[in-house]
Amino acid sequence: MSTSKPPKAPVDAATSDRSDVAGHYARSGLIDAIETGIVQMGKTLDTITIDDLAQVDEFHIGGRTATEELIEQLGVTSDDHVLDVGCGLGGPARFVAQRFKCRVSGIDLTSDYVETGNRLCNWVGLGDSVELRRSSALSMPFQDRMFDAAYMIHVGMNIDDKESLCVEVSRVLRPGSRFAIYDVMRTAEGELTYPVPWATTPASSSVAAAERYKQSLQRAGFEILSERNRRDFGLAYFNDLRSRAPAATAPAPLGLHTLMGERRPHQIKNMLESISSGTIAPVELIARKVD
Repeated sequence: MSTSKPPKAPVDAATSDRSDVAGHYARSGLIDAIETGIVQMGKTLDTITIDDLAQVDEFHIGGRTATEELIEQLGVTSDDHVLDVGCGLGGPARFVAQRFKCRVSGIDLTSDYVETGNRLCNWVGLGDSVELRRSSALSMPFQDRMFDAAYMIHVGMNIDDKESLCVEVSRVLRPGSRFAIYDVMRTAEGELTYPVPWATTPASSSVAAAERYKQSLQRAGFEILSERNRRDFGLAYFNDLRSRAPAATAPAPLGLHTLMGERRPHQIKNMLESISSGTIAPVELIARKVD
């Protein structure tokens, strides 16, 4: 097998600066809202932990549990430098850095998330271990073969060019490194109802089948190690949230509502209908960059 490196992914203005995607996730006053929630929890900036923040910064189906189960398949050690593609507020990045005592670099298009996420890293004492930067996943500001592992959690639904995405991730990974993906993927034909958590309209939604991801990964020099459909896990997660909701007299100090505001119930309802019908599902893919 050839050991030549794949070419760097081509990038143009339309893909490198997706203002429609960044605008969908933008949330002004986010850091103030989180700080208010911390006070309501009876905590301070000196006592807050990554577990306290998990309800707001693990912004994906299954939350922290999904993160743990995905990351354990990467084989991360304390010597590794890990890449978080589409880091959001950096919840998984902080979890990885604290759990494995390693370095994590994350990139995201949304300035509000990156700025707030770096503040949260400093609050929990991980400012030296985790760095979040604003960048497109199709043109990352990193050197070739810089990382020992990478993951992407609920990001690919906003990236149409899966091929260039996988080429760019391959570029920055060392040979033999693993790349873990946990995205909402298409599992059957059918129309989606909008808005959903990742898109207000179809124009910014790029949901694709697992086969599209696998083909893109293989063309970029990866071998597929495993695939796992997490539909039942996702439905159980939301059923558990619903079962606990009637007992609450008010919203939790921190949660998805902190990020999504009044849009949250409608977005999640539409997503769950499509998951329940079998049109989409959260899916894990684990790949390894070949030598």
